[in-house]
Amino acid sequence: MLLGNINVPVEARVVQKRRAPDPAYFLGAGKALEIKEYSMPLGVTHLVVDDFLTPTQKSNLQKLTSLAVWDRAFVIMKIFERRAVTAEAKLQVELAQYRYEIPSLKGLGHQMSRTGGGIGTRGPGETEFERHRRKLDRRIKSIEKSLEDVRRRRGERRDRRKRASVPVAALVGYTNSGKSTLLKTLSKDAGILSKDQLFSTLDTVARKISYRDGSGYFLLSDTVGFIRKLPPELIAAFRATLEEAAYADILLIVLDASSDDPSSVFDIVLETLRGLGADGVPRIVVLNKTDKCADGAELTAAEFRARGERPVRTCAVDGSGLPELLDEIKSLFAESVAAEPQKDIS
Repeated sequence: MLLGNINVPVEARVVQKRRAPDPAYFLGAGKALEIKEYSMPLGVTHLVVDDFLTPTQKSNLQKLTSLAVWDRAFVIMKIFERRAVTAEAKLQVELAQYRYEIPSLKGLGHQMSRTGGGIGTRGPGETEFERHRRKLDRRIKSIEKSLEDVRRRRGERRDRRKRASVPVAALVGYTNSGKSTLLKTLSKDAGILSKDQLFSTLDTVARKISYRDGSGYFLLSDTVGFIRKLPPELIAAFRATLEEAAYADILLIVLDASSDDPSSVFDIVLETLRGLGADGVPRIVVLNKTDKCADGAELTAAEFRARGERPVRTCAVDGSGLPELLDEIKSLFAESVAAEPQKDIS
């Protein structure tokens, strides 16, 4: 599923059952050699592991199989790189890539061990690794400073909204669950990007949403989607974007109701929110894409009610369930947000 998002064809899938990953190769050495023998006559060039590899495991696998080795973190970063459009998103992806690269530098081979001298180096004993590491460190510090400015500006906007008593809801959930389409439909803004692909949204997008009875409004923000085993480097780099959820008054956790196991996906979302300090924010579970599972949506909703959640069934494409969602949002705001007169900030 992930490789299709960067147009990489898959020749074959290999599954190995082990009690624990091999410390040296992740896969067993025998299985790795089987992959090499299978790949050579077919002209396969890459081995992609759907998990995180240590630099040592990656280097050993490459040597043993003679294939370029990618892990899950690298593939997800490649998808983010393709989706990044704004300067902020590009900076965050670049930061994540550098943080991912640094631990692997020592495994790049003999070229990273050569010493040299000259202008801009620290002396004849400095290695290529040390020079490259210093270069990356400087760039990381520069990006972190820029992103800290982004966090500061976002904080100032939040303070203005708080002073104006503007309620804020945030859309969170698994990537490609329909969050952007929900925002697009609720806001009636055709300019919002919504595509049937992973991570189509990498920036925070906020729109003013009015209640259908005209009794008020709230701000609804959309941000980057979650996924199973999201690389920690990306979570850290996108923290300025992701932490918008922690500052929202309520969360709308959007789930694809037609997926195989919405409850398990919900648990992954909660785990990510916990890492952001946002798992305690009042929430509504939005069971979206009900047009694809009309018969099973009510059963799924009942399961979430049994867990103490507040589920609402919707279809962002045709608008069904959105009036009920707006009513539920209004009700939850009434419970969790102090009722104060709103000042129009549009």
